Amino acid sequence: MRVVDAFVIVWAVAGAYSIRFGLDSGFSIKGQDSSYFWLSIFLAITWWLMLGAWSTRQSRILGSGPDEYKRVAAASLWLFGFVAIFSYVFRVETARGYVGIALPAGLVGLLLARWLLRQHLSVHRQKGRRMSRLMLLGSPSAIVHLAATLVREKHAGYMPVAAYTPGDSSQSHELTGVGLPVLGHESETKAILDAIGRCEADAVAVTAGVLLHPRTLRQLGWELAERNVGLIMAPALTDIAGPRIHTQQVAGLPLIHVTTPTLEAGQRVAKRLFDIVVSAGLVVVFSPLLAVLALLVKLDSPGPILFKQERVGFEGTPFKMLKFRSMVVDAEARLAELAHRNDGNGILFKVKNDPRITRTGRFLRRYSLDELPQLFNVVSGSMSLVGPRPPLPLEVEAYEQDARRRLLVKPGVTGLWQVSGRSDLSWQDSVRLDLYYVENWSLAGDLIILLRTARAVLGGDGAY
Repeated sequence: MRVVDAFVIVWAVAGAYSIRFGLDSGFSIKGQDSSYFWLSIFLAITWWLMLGAWSTRQSRILGSGPDEYKRVAAASLWLFGFVAIFSYVFRVETARGYVGIALPAGLVGLLLARWLLRQHLSVHRQKGRRMSRLMLLGSPSAIVHLAATLVREKHAGYMPVAAYTPGDSSQSHELTGVGLPVLGHESETKAILDAIGRCEADAVAVTAGVLLHPRTLRQLGWELAERNVGLIMAPALTDIAGPRIHTQQVAGLPLIHVTTPTLEAGQRVAKRLFDIVVSAGLVVVFSPLLAVLALLVKLDSPGPILFKQERVGFEGTPFKMLKFRSMVVDAEARLAELAHRNDGNGILFKVKNDPRITRTGRFLRRYSLDELPQLFNVVSGSMSLVGPRPPLPLEVEAYEQDARRRLLVKPGVTGLWQVSGRSDLSWQDSVRLDLYYVENWSLAGDLIILLRTARAVLGGDGAY
């Protein structure tokens, strides 16, 4: 990573130097001439060092999450902020075009390089390589939940190898469901350290419900630091995004504050404005494609071009959702004869290789082109570009209490369910993803989901 960072920085600085000044140029400092060549060398070295100072290469932030990208951007922007302040205070006449080329080129290059390295690392982690060995410490139920999550999210880079359940009355030697060996139940620091040594763990994750005295945990932390073994605290909080979590130190105790998820008036206006601008722009851009698809639907089979279906929207308000018709006209009448072939997740009805789908409809569904008319739902205000999946009235009637929180925001043309497997998701996973979106909405999150949607649509996974 150090080599890649150095290569990108040299490329950006040298490119800016060549484009802006050529081979013979200079700037004046109090009337004295000095070569931009030395400034470029100083800038490149300082940039590379600041990436290290901002801890952009720490193993715990590599492979998943936005923290790595944030640190790279922060280090770069701070550096050029210092350059601007230095130039202003000491009246150094630096060419703004030089900085204007080097900064964006270097920042984009660094972020792209980090993304490519992350894809390479993710491939290895999916095969169980280049991961941190983790011993889980806590109650059996909390360990099972954490282990299942880490096994499912391999890109995070943690591989559970053993469990330790202090104070567990069952005295079991293996946790059912995750297959982890239980290395002990004693509450002494020495016994825990012996277990860590036996499983050769790189880090220890302390889960919820751990029956250890705070003094024991503190001593354990000291011993782990001496052995260069990481200590991770995994609280019982689930599906809570980082911006909602705030830590406050009170008499040495790290208290975690979780803010209430609310979409305030300003946020609603921003989201609605974003929906109108982007959806209207997409309608204009895709208008030739919409016309071609409408013609194909009309020529392929008799019936209307658009399919209008009642869905449940914001706070339970029904609306008519628009789609290009992808089935034969009597599809609803033939639903009963296909009930036994349901490939959905229980509540949602889906059939792979559904005989009611037309030839054009199969193509439209594979690439989600049948959903393009929903842009008009977004413009009219009944839907949003990003949100939970728009449910049918029968689905809402079957909702449990927690699932009804999906109706606190407008349904979306795309969402976390769209970029995480679509129809291949279980009902529980579909609800979990939608609730996560409702609890942790942000405009930046919407932009990321829209970018991920393009990749999911082109892949065609889970679309039928």
